Amino acid sequence: MTDNNKGRPVISADGLAKLEEELSYYKLVKRKEIAEQIKTAIAFGDLSENAEYDEAKNEQARIEGHISQLENMLRTAVVVDHTDVSIDAVGVGTLVRVQDMKTGREVEYKIVGATEADPLEGRISNESPVGAALLGAKTGGEVSFAVPDGMRTLKVLEIRRD
Repeated sequence: MTDNNKGRPVISADGLAKLEEELSYYKLVKRKEIAEQIKTAIAFGDLSENAEYDEAKNEQARIEGHISQLENMLRTAVVVDHTDVSIDAVGVGTLVRVQDMKTGREVEYKIVGATEADPLEGRISNESPVGAALLGAKTGGEVSFAVPDGMRTLKVLEIRRD
């Protein structure tokens, strides 16, 4: 990633499609639902002491904030096409198989942007301690990073594309 992209979210084409789908859902479904809740709450009368109305308006503000966040993310995101991903070194979009030098355990990670991270699925963010340490590493190389009980070292065994 170049310095021009610093601070911009990194996302795969699949991740982009999921964000667009989520934005569409919030705009087309959630906005209508909250408008109905507000309409119903207004029907209860006196708005100054109407908890349903206050709750619905707060939910509306949360939804609009989330829509704004999604729109901004989609507008500024750097989309990584997996077919363009180099496997010379670990980068966003690569699959990397590593060996923990302390335990000997092998693990495979997919390096993704923060918005797509799911550690339980082996998808780690390029901004996480492990992901950041692995960025730029080459096959056969070792990287170290801090963990709560000291340092951890991983050896890069293989780098490949999806």
